[in-house]
Amino acid sequence: MRKDKKQVIGDEISDDYIKTFLQFEPADGLTSPSHHKLIKAYRGLRIDDFERFVGFFVEAGYDVDGKDEHGKTFAEVIADQRNAPEYIEIIANARG
Repeated sequence: MRKDKKQVIGDEISDDYIKTFLQFEPADGLTSPSHHKLIKAYRGLRIDDFERFVGFFVEAGYDVDGKDEHGKTFAEVIADQRNAPEYIEIIANARG
């Protein structure tokens, strides 16, 4: 497959399904709801769907720099993971 072509696996996910990730709340009381929602979406959505999620996330007024219980942002938490640059770029673009 050419590098400029993305492989699509599975069916299109609806906006309504993607928005369900906005409903997740942290159980610990220390992690910001914004950070928790980003982590859940990161773990549960493909990159293109995550990008769509971030649009809904920002539109709903959540903070892309929310912190976990250790004071780390989403970008800092995933920084050492293989696909992190793509996700971090999405967050950077959401900042404006």
